[in-house]
Amino acid sequence: MAPMELPTDLTPELAPLYWLLGSWRGQGRLGSGEQDDPIFTQDVTFRDTGLEFVEYRAETWLADESGSRLRPLSVETGFWSLDRARTDADVGPGLDPGDVVPAYKSAAEVDRLAEQDGSFAITATITHPGSISELYYGKIKGPQLQLATDAVMRGEHAAEYPGASRMFGLVNSQLFWRWDLRAADGEMVPHASAILDRTASAEEVSAKSTA
Repeated sequence: MAPMELPTDLTPELAPLYWLLGSWRGQGRLGSGEQDDPIFTQDVTFRDTGLEFVEYRAETWLADESGSRLRPLSVETGFWSLDRARTDADVGPGLDPGDVVPAYKSAAEVDRLAEQDGSFAITATITHPGSISELYYGKIKGPQLQLATDAVMRGEHAAEYPGASRMFGLVNSQLFWRWDLRAADGEMVPHASAILDRTASAEEVSAKSTA
Protein backbone atom coordinates (compact mmCIF):
# COMPACT_ATOMS: atom_id res chain seq x y z
CA MET A 1 0.00 0.00 0.00
CA ALA A 2 1.35 3.41 -0.95
CA PRO A 3 1.92 5.87 1.90
CA MET A 4 -1.01 8.19 2.51
CA GLU A 5 -0.52 11.88 1.83
CA LEU A 6 -1.76 13.71 4.89
CA PRO A 7 -3.44 17.13 4.51
CA THR A 8 -1.20 19.94 5.68
CA ASP A 9 -3.91 21.19 8.08
CA LEU A 10 -4.63 17.78 9.65
CA THR A 11 -4.56 17.82 13.45
CA PRO A 12 -1.21 16.04 14.03
CA GLU A 13 -2.47 13.53 16.59
CA LEU A 14 -4.97 12.24 14.06
CA ALA A 15 -2.30 11.08 11.60
CA PRO A 16 -2.42 7.41 12.76
CA LEU A 17 -6.23 7.52 12.45
CA TYR A 18 -6.30 9.32 9.12
CA TRP A 19 -7.42 6.30 7.07
CA LEU A 20 -10.68 6.26 9.05
CA LEU A 21 -11.58 9.90 8.43
CA GLY A 22 -14.51 10.62 6.14
CA SER A 23 -17.99 9.19 5.69
CA TRP A 24 -18.79 5.54 4.99
CA ARG A 25 -21.92 3.63 3.96
CA GLY A 26 -22.59 -0.06 3.62
CA GLN A 27 -24.34 -3.19 4.75
CA GLY A 28 -23.82 -5.91 7.33
CA ARG A 29 -25.45 -8.65 9.33
CA LEU A 30 -26.20 -9.16 12.99
CA GLY A 31 -24.85 -12.18 14.84
CA SER A 32 -22.15 -14.25 13.19
CA GLY A 33 -23.09 -13.05 9.70
CA GLU A 34 -24.79 -16.22 8.51
CA GLN A 35 -27.23 -16.24 5.58
CA ASP A 36 -30.32 -16.06 7.80
CA ASP A 37 -29.01 -13.41 10.22
CA PRO A 38 -30.77 -10.00 10.12
CA ILE A 39 -29.41 -7.43 7.66
CA PHE A 40 -28.64 -3.81 8.47
CA THR A 41 -27.38 -0.77 6.59
CA GLN A 42 -25.14 1.82 8.19
CA ASP A 43 -23.77 5.33 7.73
CA VAL A 44 -20.58 6.11 9.67
CA THR A 45 -18.61 9.35 9.93
CA PHE A 46 -15.17 9.91 11.47
CA ARG A 47 -14.50 13.66 11.61
CA ASP A 48 -11.50 15.88 12.34
CA THR A 49 -12.81 18.50 14.77
CA GLY A 50 -9.62 20.53 14.94
CA LEU A 51 -8.89 19.11 18.38
CA GLU A 52 -6.86 16.07 19.39
CA PHE A 53 -9.67 13.57 18.89
CA VAL A 54 -11.83 12.12 16.12
CA GLU A 55 -15.60 12.57 16.37
CA TYR A 56 -17.43 9.30 15.63
CA ARG A 57 -21.07 8.86 14.62
CA ALA A 58 -22.81 5.72 13.33
CA GLU A 59 -26.45 5.49 12.29
CA THR A 60 -27.82 2.00 11.64
CA TRP A 61 -31.09 0.72 10.17
CA LEU A 62 -32.60 -2.75 10.01
CA ALA A 63 -32.95 -3.64 6.31
CA ASP A 64 -34.46 -6.20 3.97
CA GLU A 65 -32.62 -8.46 1.51
CA SER A 66 -32.48 -5.67 -1.09
CA GLY A 67 -30.90 -3.26 1.38
CA SER A 68 -34.01 -1.09 1.75
CA ARG A 69 -34.29 0.41 5.23
CA LEU A 70 -37.09 -0.96 7.38
CA ARG A 71 -36.65 0.96 10.64
CA PRO A 72 -33.96 2.69 12.71
CA LEU A 73 -31.81 0.31 14.74
CA SER A 74 -29.32 2.48 16.63
CA VAL A 75 -27.29 5.69 16.74
CA GLU A 76 -23.81 5.72 18.27
CA THR A 77 -21.67 8.74 19.03
CA GLY A 78 -18.25 9.12 20.55
CA PHE A 79 -14.66 10.34 20.45
CA TRP A 80 -11.52 8.44 19.47
CA SER A 81 -7.94 9.54 20.13
CA LEU A 82 -4.40 8.45 20.81
CA ASP A 83 -3.93 7.22 24.37
CA ARG A 84 -1.17 9.49 25.63
CA ALA A 85 -0.28 11.53 28.68
CA ARG A 86 -2.33 14.69 29.13
CA THR A 87 -0.61 18.00 28.34
CA ASP A 88 -1.38 21.68 28.97
CA ALA A 89 -2.56 21.90 25.35
CA ASP A 90 -5.48 19.52 25.94
CA VAL A 91 -8.97 20.92 26.39
CA GLY A 92 -11.23 20.24 29.38
CA PRO A 93 -12.53 19.19 31.67
CA GLY A 94 -15.73 20.85 30.53
CA LEU A 95 -15.06 24.01 28.53
CA ASP A 96 -11.64 24.76 29.97
CA PRO A 97 -9.44 25.75 27.00
CA GLY A 98 -6.06 24.19 26.42
CA ASP A 99 -2.83 26.11 25.99
CA VAL A 100 -2.55 27.85 22.62
CA VAL A 101 0.74 26.03 21.93
CA PRO A 102 -0.13 22.54 20.60
CA ALA A 103 1.29 19.43 22.22
CA TYR A 104 2.43 18.13 18.83
CA LYS A 105 3.14 20.37 15.88
CA SER A 106 3.53 17.71 13.17
CA ALA A 107 2.80 14.10 12.31
CA ALA A 108 6.54 13.45 12.58
CA GLU A 109 6.43 14.46 16.25
CA VAL A 110 3.43 12.18 16.81
CA ASP A 111 5.41 9.27 15.31
CA ARG A 112 7.56 9.33 18.45
CA LEU A 113 4.55 7.98 20.37
CA ALA A 114 4.65 4.74 18.37
CA GLU A 115 5.59 1.54 20.15
CA GLN A 116 8.43 -0.70 18.96
CA ASP A 117 6.15 -2.64 16.63
CA GLY A 118 4.91 0.56 15.01
CA SER A 119 1.51 0.55 16.70
CA PHE A 120 -0.09 3.38 18.63
CA ALA A 121 -2.16 3.05 21.80
CA ILE A 122 -5.65 4.47 21.32
CA THR A 123 -8.77 5.05 23.39
CA ALA A 124 -12.39 5.56 22.43
CA THR A 125 -15.61 6.48 24.19
CA ILE A 126 -18.84 5.31 22.55
CA THR A 127 -22.38 6.04 23.73
CA HIS A 128 -25.43 4.32 22.33
CA PRO A 129 -29.17 4.05 23.11
CA GLY A 130 -30.34 2.36 26.28
CA SER A 131 -28.24 4.44 28.72
CA ILE A 132 -24.99 2.64 27.93
CA SER A 133 -21.56 4.26 27.51
CA GLU A 134 -18.34 2.38 26.81
CA LEU A 135 -14.69 3.21 27.41
CA TYR A 136 -12.36 1.33 25.07
CA TYR A 137 -8.59 0.93 24.91
CA GLY A 138 -6.69 -0.66 22.08
CA LYS A 139 -4.06 -0.47 19.37
CA ILE A 140 -3.88 0.92 15.86
CA LYS A 141 -1.21 -0.15 13.40
CA GLY A 142 -1.45 1.01 9.83
CA PRO A 143 -5.00 0.50 8.52
CA GLN A 144 -6.02 -1.89 11.31
CA LEU A 145 -7.24 -1.30 14.84
CA GLN A 146 -8.55 -3.34 17.75
CA LEU A 147 -10.46 -2.08 20.79
CA ALA A 148 -11.70 -3.75 23.98
CA THR A 149 -13.82 -2.25 26.74
CA ASP A 150 -12.10 -1.20 29.93
CA ALA A 151 -15.33 0.04 31.52
CA VAL A 152 -19.06 0.13 30.77
CA MET A 153 -21.45 2.60 32.39
CA ARG A 154 -25.12 1.54 32.47
CA GLY A 155 -28.21 3.43 33.56
CA GLU A 156 -30.61 2.04 36.12
CA HIS A 157 -32.87 0.50 33.48
CA ALA A 158 -30.20 -0.44 30.93
CA ALA A 159 -29.86 -3.95 29.55
CA GLU A 160 -27.04 -6.18 30.73
CA TYR A 161 -23.86 -5.36 28.81
CA PRO A 162 -20.71 -6.91 30.35
CA GLY A 163 -18.33 -5.58 27.69
CA ALA A 164 -17.29 -5.71 24.06
CA SER A 165 -14.48 -5.70 21.53
CA ARG A 166 -14.35 -4.07 18.11
CA MET A 167 -12.07 -4.46 15.11
CA PHE A 168 -11.72 -2.18 12.09
CA GLY A 169 -9.61 -2.59 8.99
CA LEU A 170 -9.17 -1.03 5.58
CA VAL A 171 -9.11 -3.63 2.79
CA ASN A 172 -9.06 -2.58 -0.88
CA SER A 173 -10.42 0.85 0.09
CA GLN A 174 -13.36 -0.66 1.99
CA LEU A 175 -13.87 -0.40 5.74
CA PHE A 176 -14.45 -3.78 7.39
CA TRP A 177 -15.57 -3.93 11.01
CA ARG A 178 -16.64 -6.52 13.56
CA TRP A 179 -18.26 -6.09 16.99
CA ASP A 180 -18.23 -8.88 19.59
CA LEU A 181 -20.04 -8.82 22.95
CA ARG A 182 -18.87 -10.44 26.17
CA ALA A 183 -21.36 -13.02 27.42
CA ALA A 184 -22.11 -13.57 31.11
CA ASP A 185 -19.58 -16.43 31.18
CA GLY A 186 -16.85 -14.15 29.81
CA GLU A 187 -16.79 -15.61 26.30
CA MET A 188 -16.86 -13.22 23.33
CA VAL A 189 -19.88 -13.72 21.08
CA PRO A 190 -20.27 -12.30 17.54
CA HIS A 191 -22.69 -9.37 17.59
CA ALA A 192 -22.42 -7.69 14.17
CA SER A 193 -20.12 -7.08 11.21
CA ALA A 194 -20.22 -4.96 8.07
CA ILE A 195 -18.38 -3.75 4.98
CA LEU A 196 -18.59 -0.03 4.21
CA ASP A 197 -17.63 2.07 1.18
CA ARG A 198 -16.28 5.60 1.51
CA THR A 199 -18.83 8.25 0.50
CA ALA A 200 -16.96 11.42 1.51
CA SER A 201 -13.31 12.28 2.11
CA ALA A 202 -11.68 13.44 5.32
CA GLU A 203 -11.54 16.98 3.96
CA GLU A 204 -15.24 16.98 3.01
CA VAL A 205 -16.42 16.12 6.52
CA SER A 206 -13.79 18.06 8.48
CA ALA A 207 -15.14 20.62 10.93
CA LYS A 208 -12.49 22.99 9.57
CA SER A 209 -14.08 22.97 6.11
CA THR A 210 -17.68 23.28 7.34
CA ALA A 211 -17.21 25.95 9.99
